[in-house]
Amino acid sequence: MSAWLPALLAGRMIRLGWLLPLAAAGLFALISLAPIDPVQAYVGGRTSQIGPEQRDAIAAAWGLDRPAAERFASWLGQLARGDLGQSITFNAPVMQVIAARLPASMALVGLAFALSFVLGTLLGLAAGATRGRWPDRVIRTIAVVLAASPGFWVAILLVAVFAVGLGWLPACCATPPGQLASEVTPADSLRHMVLPVATLSVVGIAPLVLHTRQSLIAFLDSPAARHLSAHGASPLRLAFGPGLRHAAGVALTLHLASAGELFGGSVLAETVFAWPGLGQATVRAATGADAPLLMGIGLATLLFVFAGNLLADIAARLADPRLRRVA
Repeated sequence: MSAWLPALLAGRMIRLGWLLPLAAAGLFALISLAPIDPVQAYVGGRTSQIGPEQRDAIAAAWGLDRPAAERFASWLGQLARGDLGQSITFNAPVMQVIAARLPASMALVGLAFALSFVLGTLLGLAAGATRGRWPDRVIRTIAVVLAASPGFWVAILLVAVFAVGLGWLPACCATPPGQLASEVTPADSLRHMVLPVATLSVVGIAPLVLHTRQSLIAFLDSPAARHLSAHGASPLRLAFGPGLRHAAGVALTLHLASAGELFGGSVLAETVFAWPGLGQATVRAATGADAPLLMGIGLATLLFVFAGNLLADIAARLADPRLRRVA
């Protein structure tokens, strides 16, 4: 492990070194071309109360009266000093906004990551062990339906059934409305997380089920599995024994590589459930043309996706030593 890991890390850090400036430039260009006026978004319904001089003063205070290239160069200079700028929407430093909202998003993403990995892998193994029979057909049908279901539709359906219809779970927010943070119990927090986590887990379950199923079927058709089957091992025993070890590496690699989709799906989940995380902040920043906050969240998302892909590469090489020759 000590031979290939430093080379892998060095290669990925070099890629990150040129990827970050390109991503920042592309993101800034998209924000600059957006048809939303930041001053107008900030003023909102008070347009008639603010004159042209005040609008110009607000634009000058935010640096919007300067050319886009000059603003981008100034932002890069701030970034080099560890400053992501000031958020227009929250009137606070971008780093402070991200630090305050990141734990809420990571709690959702982390739980959804674990839940979708466990369910997706187990269902994929069960489908592969019973291929061609009714459990396999039912599981594959569920996986296809989940893959074709938009996240916001799943969220609304869960709210309609479990929050509105049955009244079992809260429909929004991270804590009960009107309660102080010191009054919220862990049980309350968990109840408020159930529906957002369930919605977000749908993103990762379907591909895991289908890929784990195919990986297990390939193992069951191998000479080693046939030898064990000839000695009395049942398909289920093979699936949840050596088959699990065979498919777990592929499942973990796939799941880590798709971490970006999970993080992107949190934007919809947080919006529907009014969850106070980065996803909700992204929507507010986009509707308000808050360039500094959008840039900061964009770079944080890029680093998150990069870390997921790096861990996927490491997991793949740990599972298959032949890949360790590829940097």
